[in-house]
Amino acid sequence: MEANLSVGQVAKRTGVKVSTLHFYETKGLITSWRNTGNQRRYKADVLRRISVIKVAQGLGVSLEEIKNVFRSLPKNRTPDKQDWQAISTLWQQQLEQRIVQLNKLKDSLDACIGCGCLSLKSCPLYNPDDTLAKQGVGAVLLNKR
Repeated sequence: MEANLSVGQVAKRTGVKVSTLHFYETKGLITSWRNTGNQRRYKADVLRRISVIKVAQGLGVSLEEIKNVFRSLPKNRTPDKQDWQAISTLWQQQLEQRIVQLNKLKDSLDACIGCGCLSLKSCPLYNPDDTLAKQGVGAVLLNKR
């Protein structure tokens, strides 16, 4: 038996606003169909897809990355338990990388932003003649840590 959930029912069950559901649909993250009264209807698996989206967003995963993960599944189906293991492992690795980057930023923040701007008198990163410009743009010292 296939569920025939209205947009309001999905919003209530997931804790997501109706406008957010419409947004997810325009981004290709979820799908619906129209009944004879031209009202949106969803299959029950949309509840799991939205749960995955919410968890991923809480981890800082972009909607584009989420869409790519969904797209990688056979027939763009909703992730099952085995899929979730692979997806969560990928996102854990990405989260670990972000934690490392944030810790580098945190440790450098009070001393220097790492860009070689020389605007701080107490800057421990002496950069005469903007020699760091040869190494790239932005916070080149921070990115090397």
